[in-house]
Amino acid sequence: MDLGWQAYVTLGALVLMVVALVRSVARTDLVLMGTLGLLLLAGIVTPEAAFAGFANPAVIAIATLFIVAAGVERTGALGFLDGLLRPRSGRIGRSLLRLMLPTSFLSGVLNNTPIVAMLIPRVQAWGRSSGIDASKLLMPLSTAAIVGGWLTLIGTSTNVIVHGLLLAEGLPGFSFFELTWVGIPAALVVSLYYALGGHRLLPSHDGAALGTQARAYQFEARVAPGSPLIGQTVEAAGLRTLGDVYLAHVRRGDLVKEVQPETTLFPEDVLTFVGDVGTHDAVLRRRGLERAAPMVNDARNPDLPLFEVVVAPGSRLVGHTLQDVGFRERYGGVVLAIQRRDEPIEGGLGRVPLRAGDLLLIEGRPALAGRLAARSDDFALVAPLGYVGTVSSRAPVALAILVGMVGLVATNVLPLATATFAAALGMIVTGCLRGSALRGAVDVPVILVIAAALGIGSAVETTGLASVAAEGLLMASGALGPIAMLVLVYIAANILAELITNKASAVLMLPVALAVAADLGASWKAFAVVVTIGSAASFLTPIGYQTNLMVMGVGGYRYTDYAKAGAPVSLLVMAVTVTVCALVWL
Repeated sequence: MDLGWQAYVTLGALVLMVVALVRSVARTDLVLMGTLGLLLLAGIVTPEAAFAGFANPAVIAIATLFIVAAGVERTGALGFLDGLLRPRSGRIGRSLLRLMLPTSFLSGVLNNTPIVAMLIPRVQAWGRSSGIDASKLLMPLSTAAIVGGWLTLIGTSTNVIVHGLLLAEGLPGFSFFELTWVGIPAALVVSLYYALGGHRLLPSHDGAALGTQARAYQFEARVAPGSPLIGQTVEAAGLRTLGDVYLAHVRRGDLVKEVQPETTLFPEDVLTFVGDVGTHDAVLRRRGLERAAPMVNDARNPDLPLFEVVVAPGSRLVGHTLQDVGFRERYGGVVLAIQRRDEPIEGGLGRVPLRAGDLLLIEGRPALAGRLAARSDDFALVAPLGYVGTVSSRAPVALAILVGMVGLVATNVLPLATATFAAALGMIVTGCLRGSALRGAVDVPVILVIAAALGIGSAVETTGLASVAAEGLLMASGALGPIAMLVLVYIAANILAELITNKASAVLMLPVALAVAADLGASWKAFAVVVTIGSAASFLTPIGYQTNLMVMGVGGYRYTDYAKAGAPVSLLVMAVTVTVCALVWL
């Protein structure tokens, strides 16, 4: 097939886009909007095609589903989870099944990100009460939430995107329970994998080797003027052996000194400690030390709440220090401590370039939680420390709206976008969601990513790149047949999702998959399902899926932990997906 210059320009734009996403040059939504802008300026896509994504029913459905999920979360309508999921014993296998199966079911009808955010503090509390390490529970929680997204059409935004693209192609799309053929066996297999032995591949943080270090924050205290510690050595001051916390280094001006027993303390020395959250206040209670972090001015409430937040991939904070971004002025909170996996933090907290996955301990007024949660492009998780939300009087109303929405879509009474829009409107009219919570409910960067990806996908198809990619796959696979092609398309979608985003992967791979199906004379639905699942099945890295990153810091995981425990999950999900597609649709 002869390609015109438009195809080569589109290919170059795609290469630049992938490089920018892999190197985290900017936020994902900005990269994709920039790519779409290049294609628009080059005349490869018309304004109508470029911006059609913003009017696509799939985009409307996803935006309104954010509002529905926020209404359910805000009213505490899922407060019954404590009794439903709480482990009854200390047996890890039974506890994982009790946690993962209901979580998968809930993820089938609600956005999985707020579900995981809501369950993280609960799971930590359950782990402490049952004697099970939270590190054995949190990654399975994320996995269950991802897999549960395939139980229904509305389980994850990837499902809705592919459904919308199919409708745009003149195809019937997915029915409400179409993906359930894959979702149920995948949820069962993955849950059994973790319950029967997969949990052994996850780290344990009770042993002496990992202990405090696994959940350690890095925080600072200052030697106060007139402190009795001035002139004493670290050993004489009793700062060398502090139990669950240790002194990592001493900063004097711009000079960072390694801690030795004979290190002498001077006025205004900033001492960097490593320990869990509970040790922060204990250190500051020692005579002669004061907090190095600034205060949040709130005379009415001197005991301000603490929040744990995770820096998201593509956040404006990545690569910048707290001082650079003016964190306190921008967000209204003070960062007391930072936790980073795999390596120590050098220098003062305010001058440390932040990375995706860093866990920040923030002090602020109660309203800070809403402001931080509204910046989902910056923060993957916002969790009040030790807080479990209460159930409001509107919780039954929110549940009724949710159930009604699911029923209307499942019975084909209303199209998906119509039902979700009506449900979102119901949440607003009944007062389940209002004020700042309503304004922050819709994840605008996600909507921009989807809309831009739809425009880019249009260019991939109209320039002939999709057909060429399909021919390349067919030539590479020889005469292996449709089942082998399902495997290849799944792997390609999965790799692309790990490199860029699951939404972009789905948009870029679907035209290729449909072209492959047409060339083989095989069912388009089987290949559409493979793209949907492959694009969302991100288990190998913390940045592949939002929920993986959310549990990274609080679970004390390293990158290698995801690859070790996630590789078998990826293979199991691929085997289930391809098998079901071959049996049901080919």
